[in-house]
Amino acid sequence: MEVFPEERKRYILDQLEQSPKVRVTEISRKFSVSTETVRRDLGELEGEGLLKRVYGGAIKTNDQSEPPLLSRQQVKATEKEKIAKSAAALIKDDSTILLDVGTTVLQLAKEIKDKRNITILTNSFLAAGALMENIDKDYFSGTVILLGGQLDPRQYSMTGKVAEMVLEQFTVDQAFISVGGISLENGLSDFDFDECMISKKMIEAAKEVVVLADGSKLGTNTFCKFGALEDVDIVVSEVAMPASWQGNEKFRTVEWMTTRD
Repeated sequence: MEVFPEERKRYILDQLEQSPKVRVTEISRKFSVSTETVRRDLGELEGEGLLKRVYGGAIKTNDQSEPPLLSRQQVKATEKEKIAKSAAALIKDDSTILLDVGTTVLQLAKEIKDKRNITILTNSFLAAGALMENIDKDYFSGTVILLGGQLDPRQYSMTGKVAEMVLEQFTVDQAFISVGGISLENGLSDFDFDECMISKKMIEAAKEVVVLADGSKLGTNTFCKFGALEDVDIVVSEVAMPASWQGNEKFRTVEWMTTRD
């Protein structure tokens, strides 16, 4: 039976929760794949900050920090583009939306086209720049509002109490939220406390919450919890909902949207 890469990766992360090290040869035998395939899986997981490669395998990382935004942009770039295109189709003319600072949401900012009179609020400098470039090219029309606050140079964003207070003044149609992890146990989580507080405020301000999560985020728990599954209206991912999640009460009102090639 064919096993998809994301299933192998979830197995690797599960094993690291139970033992201090996973070995390339053992994973290769279990899934009947080459050692090079396993090393590629480990390399991608290391790029996402989920483990550390060592000789012959990998160990669990104790670092709960996330790599800077610019270094994450090319991780799962194809998957992020698919997710972003599907998410952009959910935006309606004359609507108001919030965008957070995740790399998948940044890709969404680049994909917003053929929309009229939309108002977009974001705390991401890079998203604001991409949006203004698209307005200049007449890809869409509307207003972009960059939220004020404390500068985070790692994520090119604004955070802190000022940004949170500004967000409290708005009610919007949709919030598009990225996550470090989404799980049955902890709901929505991410690596950075300040960014989590902004995402939490965005969820509170939105009538509809859309979570963008590639397959590596499913079943993953990261440093800071900021939202419950019950807060979510739509999850957009390039993979289907895990079989073990289907029918779970926590997903009773969540629409799972799987991208198409």
